Amino acid sequence: MRMQTQRLLAGGLTALAIIATLPAWTACGRQGASGLQPEDVTSADVRRWMDELSNWGRWGEDDQLGALNLITPEKRVAALRLATEGIVVSMSRQPRVMPTSATPEGERPDGAFWHRDFQIPRNGIAIENISIFQHGVVHTHLDALCHFGYEGQLYNGVAFEEVVNTETGCTRMGIDNIKEGIVTRGVLLDIPRLRGVPYLEPGYAVTPEEILAWEEQAGVRVGPGDVVLLHTGRWLRPPPGDEDPTAGWHPAVAPWFKERDVAVMGSDGSQDAVVYDDFPFPVHMPALVALGVHVIDAADLTAVAETAAELGRWEFLFVAAPLQLPGNTGSPFDPLAIF
Repeated sequence: MRMQTQRLLAGGLTALAIIATLPAWTACGRQGASGLQPEDVTSADVRRWMDELSNWGRWGEDDQLGALNLITPEKRVAALRLATEGIVVSMSRQPRVMPTSATPEGERPDGAFWHRDFQIPRNGIAIENISIFQHGVVHTHLDALCHFGYEGQLYNGVAFEEVVNTETGCTRMGIDNIKEGIVTRGVLLDIPRLRGVPYLEPGYAVTPEEILAWEEQAGVRVGPGDVVLLHTGRWLRPPPGDEDPTAGWHPAVAPWFKERDVAVMGSDGSQDAVVYDDFPFPVHMPALVALGVHVIDAADLTAVAETAAELGRWEFLFVAAPLQLPGNTGSPFDPLAIF
């Protein structure tokens, strides 16, 4: 293990050499290779992939789990075998402050996505009422499949306007479908380590070539039913900045998600490092709507990256469960990596 760790810590030139020797990546949809390079991918390609990569109907017309269907009992049992060290690492990012002061209706305290009304109704008893702005890039949360629609439809062809409204929330594809939580293999892609840098700059877009290079260097391959987490080193970047642009995935990774049958994807940022004027979420939309892949936003992957480097392995047992919030578009949660 020590020799493997030393080899991986070499970083820099070795990583660049691996990237340089990889064959040219081709984006593979359902019909085969398209010959596209990441720098050539346009919003038109992403729109085409929304159809070509679709998992609609794959698990039945009434399916609401999407790619979570890939996490079979056999997959869970295999993942449990990865917990050999008994080391548990949280991948949840907590807010820096929990404001308690009242704010005007419809407004949030500066930089705060949580609000807590802390009360002591009688001596010896403490309670609180918490409200949360659920999405964004501040705290760790899981996106439900009803969070994004495309051309009036959610995953599996469900009409957005028929199942999503402000009175009931999401009557289908909500976060409450994940009642048993997520238990599977987690794989960390540590691209800063691959490139020999502490963190990726804001707006840096990770390409399929880099993923392949990381797999080669780390000795791990993403497979069906995996949770794939992209470490960009965001929380190591001074200052982190809650609303600053984050590094993330290049839209060209969408066919890779399909090819590998990823169950859940996420990162320490907001995923979409490239934004097209006519297609602002070219990673979120293919994942949630076309593939039925749930998305983890704003995780804190600093500690798990450090632990993985110490142990010399970047796969682990992934365990997490969202709150049971009927009709919600997502949930704050605490994903755990167990080595």
